Amino acid sequence: MKKLIAVMIPLFFIVTMSLTPGSRAAEPEYKPVPQDSSTISVYIDQLHIGKDGNEIIVDPIQWYEGKEAEVAFQEHEPDAGIDGPPDGYYIVNDDEQLTHYPLAKDAEVLMQIYDHSGNIEDLDIHWNELISLAKFGEIFSQSDLIDLSQFPYHITIKNGQVVRIVQQYIP
Repeated sequence: MKKLIAVMIPLFFIVTMSLTPGSRAAEPEYKPVPQDSSTISVYIDQLHIGKDGNEIIVDPIQWYEGKEAEVAFQEHEPDAGIDGPPDGYYIVNDDEQLTHYPLAKDAEVLMQIYDHSGNIEDLDIHWNELISLAKFGEIFSQSDLIDLSQFPYHITIKNGQVVRIVQQYIP
């Protein structure tokens, strides 16, 4: 819940800015991240990019959308007083044990939103914006405007290492 609140404050500003004239925010074109047996949903706890190799330390979660989110919500929150998750998604994090994975040097990173300039006016959604792993390492540690550790990510693991990281958009 703490992670959700930390994400909601910057997103409030983004939504507010997207409703004002002259805003550059793109019309929502959200598409769920395709899931397969090599993709898991996580919160990133730590990211280490270095000469001796790259590593990502994650907290695996269960990410649900649509009907699946409604079922999971009812199962985990039967006394909530509402029929389903307010924003159409639901996260379950029953086990907060961290898992370490090596990161491929050429891992693909796709972002939906991050601090491009240090100015809140520049926070816009850019769907699946490809950035380098080095850039991700740089911006992940910055939390002045938006804390990237508070977003879920979908990571793809091949041959024991992470080859793709996709930031999950949170409405």
